[in-house]
Amino acid sequence: MFTFINPKTYFAFKKIFGSENSEDILISFLNALLYDSQPTIESLQIIAPYLAPPIRGLKDTYLDIRAKLNDGTTVIVEMQVLNVEAFEKRILYNAAKAYSTQLETGEQYVMLDPVIALTITDFEMFEEFSKVTSRFVLKEREFLVNYYSYDIELVFVELPKFKKSLNELETLTDKWLYFLKTARNLNAVPETMESVPEIKKAFTIASRANLNSQELDELERQEVYIQDRRGAISKAVRIGTEKGREEGREEGREEGREEGREEGIKTGQIALIIRLLERRVGAVTPEVQSQIGELSIAKLENLGEALLNFTQISDLSAWLETPDLPAQ
Repeated sequence: MFTFINPKTYFAFKKIFGSENSEDILISFLNALLYDSQPTIESLQIIAPYLAPPIRGLKDTYLDIRAKLNDGTTVIVEMQVLNVEAFEKRILYNAAKAYSTQLETGEQYVMLDPVIALTITDFEMFEEFSKVTSRFVLKEREFLVNYYSYDIELVFVELPKFKKSLNELETLTDKWLYFLKTARNLNAVPETMESVPEIKKAFTIASRANLNSQELDELERQEVYIQDRRGAISKAVRIGTEKGREEGREEGREEGREEGREEGIKTGQIALIIRLLERRVGAVTPEVQSQIGELSIAKLENLGEALLNFTQISDLSAWLETPDLPAQ
């Protein structure tokens, strides 16, 4: 009997699909999700996921996985568990940045290669349609004519919309989606999936028995963080809704709900971040707590992601001194 880590956590997803020896796994995964299970990708190179800002003052970009395909296309991959504020804008920003930072000074635009941003979400993004995979490209608004080419393509895979059981799996795409959704709940590799060498290898990497104590500790911290964030958001929404119902007359009821929701979300975020910081770097002084309390909800979201990299309190101080992007 085996137990497997949750492939949807940042640590596990990157270890399975973005490790040094994961090229074959990533090729199979991308062929399944981007090319209808056809062997379109023959080879790729997994490259550093960090995109440095080419202009001073621009935002750094950290991706889950970035790869260069054999035809020159860059694919950036992100597994998103929490539906955070401005998530849709972040995806577009990362794709545009991956496209624009290909050229060095003096190089011609003709040298630009396509970029595909593949995003797997553990929540529903597009309620207006039921299909699992959605693809977006630039088109003329009225006649839907493509703009030049598919140089920037956004692909979204919404896991909650994938409903197939083990006996219903038919394609390579089905099997990879089933792996993402259910691996953590399995105690053996299903026979129908074991027949795919890359998926079998992914299960091997995902086996808890193959992780050291430090990796298991990091995985546990991320899972606790995700659960805490989900709990904080759920509680904040409930508090905000109750406050909105209790306050105001009929004309202002909706506005009261929204204000209460935002206040509750921020309160929950602050408490959660302070608790996580104390786990990471030790006691947090009242002065630092006051600084955190003055941050906007959007800035708190960014801090929630960044603090996983903190090892000492000075990391937080340096982060707090980082200016926000100027308004566009």
